Amino acid sequence: MSRSVELIVEGYVRLNDRDALHDILAHRQDLLRQLVSVTGVDPGKAIAQVNEEITIIEAGLATLAPD
Repeated sequence: MSRSVELIVEGYVRLNDRDALHDILAHRQDLLRQLVSVTGVDPGKAIAQVNEEITIIEAGLATLAPD
């Protein structure tokens, strides 16, 4: 999935679409909060995946010029 996220982020960076990047970042952060509170199963792999995606999105945001 991370490659998919990388491609999406690259597209938004090329379009200079900071709002879209903030939206997907907020979605992944919300997903991470939900995964951390899961009980009864081990969400470790999913948490690692979402953390990796957040890192990719933040890197994309960092390449854009400040507002």
